[in-house]
Amino acid sequence: MIKKIFGTAIIAFVTTQAIFAQDSTKSLTFSGSVDGYYRYNFSAAPGTTNNKTSFTNSQSAFALGMATLRADATALSGKVTVTADLGFGTRAEEFSYYESASKSTLAMVKQLYITYALSNNVKITAGKFATHVGYEVMDASLNRNYSMSYMFTNGPFSHTGVKMDVTAGPVGFMVGVANFIDQTTSTTTTKTLIAQFSGGSKNGKIKAYLNYAGFFGANEGENPLALKSLSQLDLVVNATVTDKFGLGFNATVQSRKQPRNADNGTLDGSWKAAALYLNFDPSSTVGVTLRSELVSDSKVIYFGTKNIFANTLSLNYKVGPFTLIPELRIESAKSEIYTKSDGKGSKSTATALLAAVYKF
Repeated sequence: MIKKIFGTAIIAFVTTQAIFAQDSTKSLTFSGSVDGYYRYNFSAAPGTTNNKTSFTNSQSAFALGMATLRADATALSGKVTVTADLGFGTRAEEFSYYESASKSTLAMVKQLYITYALSNNVKITAGKFATHVGYEVMDASLNRNYSMSYMFTNGPFSHTGVKMDVTAGPVGFMVGVANFIDQTTSTTTTKTLIAQFSGGSKNGKIKAYLNYAGFFGANEGENPLALKSLSQLDLVVNATVTDKFGLGFNATVQSRKQPRNADNGTLDGSWKAAALYLNFDPSSTVGVTLRSELVSDSKVIYFGTKNIFANTLSLNYKVGPFTLIPELRIESAKSEIYTKSDGKGSKSTATALLAAVYKF
């Protein structure tokens, strides 16, 4: 059944060019962004960064993030849409880490998918798309904090497969099947089940998303993580309090289980985390975001410590399409997972960062 679905999606994708050529309602738009940053950790020993999240793996250096170019095309009065979203740079390489490891040109493909609307309330999407799990996304221009959360870093990044979205007013539901988590070209028979339930208030000031991604029933050696099952349940809530103040909340639980009698070094158990985002915009050019994130790994199966508490304060100064983001991040942990300048372990660390983002 899955092969038939993928076959149908491929045929639809190939014939899209003919559909667009014959349709007078077709449209094509381009957008993109570029970003870079300077990062300094106040206690990192030589050769270390004290960075344990995605995309900001440098110390006392200027670094390029990513240049992205996105094309969105529509046809048949919006019934058919195609998105090609390409990324170039270290951020894109980390996002597509499976393809980067094999030096595949697919590493530059952040997203590539086709959507067909069966009706005003039902649509089918096939291809590679960014994950629905979590509060943050990979594009720096779409986040208020430049550095990433632990939940983003340790959750899924993308899915390649087929999904169906159904909406009814403020309520929505999505279900789909995809390759093994983050793999564009699958190297395993393990497939991922993805799902989302969304809702919100009538005035649109409160929106909530309950997300799922995972697999189960795998045998030993059938996937890169050597796991029998992996399930992540994730909740995202956005609330607009006033025209200048908003709240964001993200909570997640990821459970892991290894095959019976397996001796692969992987431990059964789960880790969980929650983050609160306080967003304040005193003017159209200035915004401030405080992200406070708590990670709990009571059995120390994943993070090397029982808990991590990270606070990130980011200022967004906007001048047209340009945004300057000075940022201060302070972290503490139960164990000495960071380093001091003399090479000894430390339970805390602090980082200053200055990022520049241009969106077009």
